[in-house]
Amino acid sequence: MAFLKWLGGGLGWVLGGPLGAVLGFIAGSIFDGTSKISVSTSQSPNRATAEGDFKVSLIVLIACVIKADGATKKVELDVVKRFFVSNFGENGALQALQILKNVLANNFDERAVAAQIGQYLNYSAKIQMLHFLFQVAAADGSINPAELNVIQRISNIFGISFADFESLKAPYFKQSNPDWAYKVLEITPAASNDEIKKAYRRMAMKFHPDKVNTLGEDVKKSANEKFRSINQAYEQIKTERGMM
Repeated sequence: MAFLKWLGGGLGWVLGGPLGAVLGFIAGSIFDGTSKISVSTSQSPNRATAEGDFKVSLIVLIACVIKADGATKKVELDVVKRFFVSNFGENGALQALQILKNVLANNFDERAVAAQIGQYLNYSAKIQMLHFLFQVAAADGSINPAELNVIQRISNIFGISFADFESLKAPYFKQSNPDWAYKVLEITPAASNDEIKKAYRRMAMKFHPDKVNTLGEDVKKSANEKFRSINQAYEQIKTERGMM
C-alpha cells in the first residue's frame, strides 16, 4: 500500500530518539510482524527532513492534541481522516489512522517528542504543523483550554515567536476577539493604513506556501489555508477602514 511504502522508505531522523521509540513500540501491532521498522539511535541536526519525517511527526503531535482534553472525539478523527485521505489516498489514510490510534493508546513524553521535532524542522515547517494542530483542536467547533495549552507548549518548544503564535491562533477566536484581524497581521488597531499595508506584505511573504514546497503538495495545501486567513484579515481591515 502507498502509505506502507512511504513509511518504510520516506523516514529519516524520526527513527531515532523519542519518536523512534514511539514508532518502534507500535510497529508490531501495526504491521503484524510482516514489516519491520529499524529504529536508529543516532541523530544529527544536519540530517535533512524528508516528507515522511514531517508526516509521522504530525501524526504524533495530533495525538497530543486529541488526548489533551481526555477524550477522543469522532469529529476530530473525521477531520484527521480527511487530511490523511488528501495526503495518502483512501488506503493510505486507513494506515495513517491505524498509526494514530496506536499512538493514542500509548503514553509518551510529549515534550521530548516536540523537542526532537523542533530540532529538525525549519521555522516555516513548524508554523505549518502548528496550523494543522489548531485545525484539529477546532474540529468540534471550539478549542478548549487544555488543547490550547498543548499547542502553546509545543509552540514554545519549537521556538515560535509569540506574535506568530497569536497570528495562527487569532482566526479561531474571531467571536471573542474583535481585533482578530489585526492579530493575524501582527499589528494593533493603532496602526496606520500604510503600516497595515506593509504588515500584510510582510506576512504574505513570511507565510507563503512556497516556503514548504519540499514537504509535499498536501502540506503546501495546508499552507494555502493560512495564507487565505492573512488575506481575509487584510480584507476585513480594509473594509472597516474604507481603505482602497
